[in-house]
Amino acid sequence: MMMPVKKRPTARPPRRPGRAARSKPAARPSGTAPAAPAGRLTDRAYHAIKQDILVCELPPGADVTERGLGERYGLGKAPLREALIRLTHEGLLEAIPRSGYRITPITIQDVEDIFALRLLLEPAAARQAAGRIDETLLEELNALCRAGYTPGDRASESGFLRANRHFHVAIADASGNRRLARLLGNLLEETERLFHLGLAVRNRTEEMQHEHEDLVAALVTGDAAAAETATIRQIEAARTMVMDGILSAPWLKETRVSRW
Repeated sequence: MMMPVKKRPTARPPRRPGRAARSKPAARPSGTAPAAPAGRLTDRAYHAIKQDILVCELPPGADVTERGLGERYGLGKAPLREALIRLTHEGLLEAIPRSGYRITPITIQDVEDIFALRLLLEPAAARQAAGRIDETLLEELNALCRAGYTPGDRASESGFLRANRHFHVAIADASGNRRLARLLGNLLEETERLFHLGLAVRNRTEEMQHEHEDLVAALVTGDAAAAETATIRQIEAARTMVMDGILSAPWLKETRVSRW
């Protein structure tokens, strides 16, 4: 009699390395938002600080530190430092070795230089734009002319200055020179900080409305000489407003303004 042969248990095939059990990512606590990418935090820091510099919430000449700004805006060191580097390159901040940063002071020479450059660019743009304004753009410009502001109200002033910048850039666009329009847009953004110092002193809304309306009328009729003259008159009036605002501001002693 033959003895029964016992069957060997079937061996399981070895697991492939790729089929090993994978660890599950730790669950995020309920209600917790994912961390924002570093680049987004840097942009947030950059725009927040830049806006406060332009509206003079961070006044010209003020000394600031990374720690103080971090507490003010609720940001960490890495995105904050990148934002400060960008603002330093743009000339809105000055790095102070082993101390921090200083909001770039405004000098009388800055005002002279900026408005001298505007006098070189804008009258030429207005002359070229004369007779090239279409009806849609005309309605847009007229609406922007009526924009006003409340002196001392930073949000109101910022809205008015955005409208004013759009008005002037739109005219430069109508000239057909895109590089000129882009350069003028950057220059007017730099001018915004100066305007906040001037707009807080008195309300020039009505005067600026008339200036804009005169310019639009010249542009529509194609009177290049009148458009150029209106632009020059407007820039000179703006320069006077800024200078008066800087030199007569009651808080001038807290703002570093020098000749050079």
